[in-house]
Amino acid sequence: MNGYWKYLGKKSLWYLLTLFIAVLLNFLLPRLIPGNPVTTLVSNATSGMTDATAIKRIYDAFMTEFGLDKPLWQQFFIYIGKLFQGDMGKSFGQYPRAVSDIISSAIPWTLRLQIPAIITGWFLGNALGALAAYRKGVFDKVLFPAFLFIAAIPVFGLGIVLVHFLANTLHLFPGRLGYAFDLLIDWTNPAFLLSVLNHYRLPFLTMVLVAIGGQSLGMREMSIYELNADYVKYSRLLGIKDSKIVWYVFRNAMLPQITGLALSLGTMVGGNLIAEIIFSYPGIGTTMLNAISSQDFPLISGCTLVVTFTVLIANFLVDLLCGVIDPRIRLTQQEEA
Repeated sequence: MNGYWKYLGKKSLWYLLTLFIAVLLNFLLPRLIPGNPVTTLVSNATSGMTDATAIKRIYDAFMTEFGLDKPLWQQFFIYIGKLFQGDMGKSFGQYPRAVSDIISSAIPWTLRLQIPAIITGWFLGNALGALAAYRKGVFDKVLFPAFLFIAAIPVFGLGIVLVHFLANTLHLFPGRLGYAFDLLIDWTNPAFLLSVLNHYRLPFLTMVLVAIGGQSLGMREMSIYELNADYVKYSRLLGIKDSKIVWYVFRNAMLPQITGLALSLGTMVGGNLIAEIIFSYPGIGTTMLNAISSQDFPLISGCTLVVTFTVLIANFLVDLLCGVIDPRIRLTQQEEA
């Protein structure tokens, strides 16, 4: 057990260092984008004004409010201090709305789309991969290559193709947005709920199709490896029923797939953001695109920070899970000690 705690301590230190570097880059990179977004904000706020002195005072007030009148190193420490208070600042593009409020309204849309898509693609992909490895025939020669071909297409490319053919040409699905543009968000309104479900189908289908290919490939390879293992051949020589052997084969083959599922669920806030942008789905991906387009530094930093944090947490939890499942990790740490 001492080996595991040593492993845990090393991983924790590395992830804390990675998090600090990620926060530093998350602060710096948006501010390196050319241009001053406060100028646009002041321009909108002073539309029609001709008094240059008054406009200058408004500009200075905004610079002070956003802390842009201070040196960069002071801005960084102020930024860190506010993060510990849960304050990500106010948005430039949607002023005076708070960044945390914008992100908290976008993340549920991302989670509602990606959790079902990831889980559905995981189950279907693993079932297809297992059948391709064990039954072969039509599953291995027809269905598996077809899904593998789909998985090789970038998610944004597949999204554009499906929007063109299924939405614009055949009119089977709405091609953009998360609900009809003439409706207000009201989860108690049946018309709104039906519109959300209607707009949900095409992004969901796209993500599931991409997930199936990758999952089926991994499951097929692991299943073939296990089916050719010595313990399988020995079990068959002993006369053990094939159904029982197959159960152990696929249980062993599922271990890496379960780890992959845990990682996918942990990184879903940062995953498939391009797909959301293709469909103009009101999740974190579209929010980030709008923030970049308007040079909204606080919102860009907030979005990338959430994505970075969830990815690091997911990887950390997977590393902990591997340390519990795989005794070789604990043994390695004990030998190093």
